[in-house]
Amino acid sequence: MASSPEDLRALDALLTAPGAPFAVVADEAGRLSYAEGPRTLREFAETTWAFGDTPFLIADSGRLTYGEFFAGASALARRFLAAEDEGGYGLRPGDRAVIAMRNHPEWQVGFWAAQLAGLVAVPLNSWWTADEIAYALDDCRPRVLIVDGERYERVAPWLAAAKDGERPWTLVCHEEGREAVGPRVERYGDLPVADPLLGPPDVDVSPEADATILYTSGTTGRPKGAVATHHAHMAAIANPRYFAALSSLGRGVMPGQGPLLPGLLTFPFFHVAAFTGFYAAMAAGGTLVLMRKWDTDAALALIREHGIGSFGGVPATALQLLARADELDDDLPTLTMFNTGGAAAPPELVARLTARFGDRVEPRNGYGLTETLGGISANFGEQYRRVPGSVGRPAPAVEARVVDPGGAVLGAGEVGELWLRGQCLIRGYWDDPGATSAAFTGDGWFRTGDLAEISSDGLISVVDRIKDMVIRGGENVYCVEVEGVLHGHPDVLEAAVVGVPHPLLGEVVAAVVRVRGGSGLDSAGVREFAARGLAGFKVPERVVVQEGALPRNATGKVLKRELRRGLL
Repeated sequence: MASSPEDLRALDALLTAPGAPFAVVADEAGRLSYAEGPRTLREFAETTWAFGDTPFLIADSGRLTYGEFFAGASALARRFLAAEDEGGYGLRPGDRAVIAMRNHPEWQVGFWAAQLAGLVAVPLNSWWTADEIAYALDDCRPRVLIVDGERYERVAPWLAAAKDGERPWTLVCHEEGREAVGPRVERYGDLPVADPLLGPPDVDVSPEADATILYTSGTTGRPKGAVATHHAHMAAIANPRYFAALSSLGRGVMPGQGPLLPGLLTFPFFHVAAFTGFYAAMAAGGTLVLMRKWDTDAALALIREHGIGSFGGVPATALQLLARADELDDDLPTLTMFNTGGAAAPPELVARLTARFGDRVEPRNGYGLTETLGGISANFGEQYRRVPGSVGRPAPAVEARVVDPGGAVLGAGEVGELWLRGQCLIRGYWDDPGATSAAFTGDGWFRTGDLAEISSDGLISVVDRIKDMVIRGGENVYCVEVEGVLHGHPDVLEAAVVGVPHPLLGEVVAAVVRVRGGSGLDSAGVREFAARGLAGFKVPERVVVQEGALPRNATGKVLKRELRRGLL
């Protein structure tokens, strides 16, 4: 088994040599990209037809084989582009298609139909409130919405307020007792049965064309649309395939050989960690088992029922799964891969995994952002057990450096801001050139806002965050957004939001609020007010209400470190 830095470098050289599957080339500016592979998400999706009757998605709300998936996505893509007087939606390549629903199989059909039609897919956070969704809809100006019944209720007020000529088409699935009616509204279940012989519409999609807009909160408190091209997504597809190949070779197994066991994917589809998971499955013809919502006992039952080989989830769900397996003395004999992402994995997680399963189950974690379309580095196997605080080495088409506040590159072991450059980076933020120029240097380096160090062996370790952000169970919560909502209460004079440690979720949101003298507002009232305008995971779980002023430094900035210490 190859586990030393020298062994892994030798295997990397094998996989990235000229003519090898993961060879890279540099453009005139020195930016790296993969030399081989599909050029667009449309081309990638077209390769999945070859998997035919192999199960692709298994959920409590339905199942799809690869053949059914591709036929459905192709038929919907044709409907998108057909003229309205021919029973279609009259869309054009480049139009935005919003997808907002739980992890139903139809999510994937809608997303890939958009790619086959040359549209720009806009997956929205399914936990957002009606106001948060409305902001994104106003921002991206979609021409079609693909939603489930629960999300339809949240978009219905926005649709009702839209002018007749500006109202997008809305396709609703899984109404679950809700009535979806109105102009330009269709039910997914009423669509004609897909003809598997027709294929997708004839559309020319360029690698440089926009493929997705993924919303991520920014330091201004407003969600920003991270825009990625097809070329960038090709790297997001290649990165997990490279790490899987490197892992296989390190274990003495040729990539692609051996049984392909189903995977349990617990990330919501709108999350970039899920992109890493379903891209990897689709590239190999793998089967993904989905959950409507996280439930530890249900997850264990699914692992046993389907013979799950690979688990993917945030550290919080991973820890719950391990704890419950211990309680039940369940060895989960089919499990061979344990992936965590979406948040920093506590170093003790790999030790607990090893104590439970020995070296039979390979641990894996990594590092990625919305702006990198998922994982750009991975730490796995014996290396992960040896260096549990690292997120691994970057993928071949990614460069990483650590810089000081002036932008000077720091040496091995020195802590500074992590900068990234490579094919998988977004091109910028939707209609926000100011945010784009603030995030990217002139020569293409992305400022992550994370403090990190890179060892002499090239291993990245993220040590802190510069950005004022809380990561609660894998979901990013930007403090300024929550503070903005709290400041909207008439009795609130000051509000400061910080993250405090949590043994399961990593962090939870906490707030210190200064109220007017004599106000009857208490912590429960603050939380109730916040819940009116924020998704549940953003609502502060700990609230301190006081009449005294918040501590500030000489420049007037709130001393959040001092507040955080008082909340511990």
